[in-house]
Amino acid sequence: MTGGAEWQGRVGRAWADEWRRTDRSFAAFTPHLLAAIAAQAGTRVLDIGCGAGDLSLGVARARPNAQVTGIDISSDLIAAASQRAAETGARHVRFRHADAAEYRDADGAPDLLVSRHGVMFFADPPAVFRHLAAQSAQGAHMVFSCFRGRQHNPWANLFDGVLPAAIAAPADPLGPGPFAFADPDHAQRCLAGWANLTFTPVDFTYVAGAGDDPVADAIGFFARIGPAAARLATVAGDDRAQLLAAMAGVLETHLHHGQIALPASAWIVTAQSDHA
Repeated sequence: MTGGAEWQGRVGRAWADEWRRTDRSFAAFTPHLLAAIAAQAGTRVLDIGCGAGDLSLGVARARPNAQVTGIDISSDLIAAASQRAAETGARHVRFRHADAAEYRDADGAPDLLVSRHGVMFFADPPAVFRHLAAQSAQGAHMVFSCFRGRQHNPWANLFDGVLPAAIAAPADPLGPGPFAFADPDHAQRCLAGWANLTFTPVDFTYVAGAGDDPVADAIGFFARIGPAAARLATVAGDDRAQLLAAMAGVLETHLHHGQIALPASAWIVTAQSDHA
């Protein structure tokens, strides 16, 4: 389970440092999400859990007349996103260090809310979604993505054979974490304040390693991002070296055409605010 405190600390720092590789892992998926977002109107866009800003910047490129705001509880991620925006000269996108559970925009209510895998970590999802609906414009639309079940995402169980059983899977599969909304029925129960829900499955290739040494590249990625990272953070010395060697052996079996590429699958969820 990954909670708010971790995103404000170790996990947030890791994702901020690794944004190039995390963006790469979603590169085959993000165009599908942007296409779903493009189908909805909106000139005041709020990106929830914006991370290092990839989705916010993509939406801003497609909507030059919109105001795009990305929020995240990690100050490290907001710093990375702000730097990217400055480097690209994107003037109508801004990033705010804020908690979605409390966020209010004094400049006006958003009419389109988006997120790429940023909404599955809420401690109290119904309360947060209810708050977001109340703070949105009447009839606002929301488009977000989340992982489907583990059976559709073998990358998540990739190292179960080399990790202790207690570490390999979360204690509460519906608690905050990457698979919190894998079950559409559970997700619908969480989406208080929103109606007209649709769930569209999208399969994609999750690229974890590439370059001159794809295995080493993937080890560097998984050592900081994903299910193995928390375990690796607690071990050192020979134990860590042995675990990394075992992980490398697993990854070797997934090396094809110069990449460590793994099957993955996500939901693209659309909804509309039901408040008057």
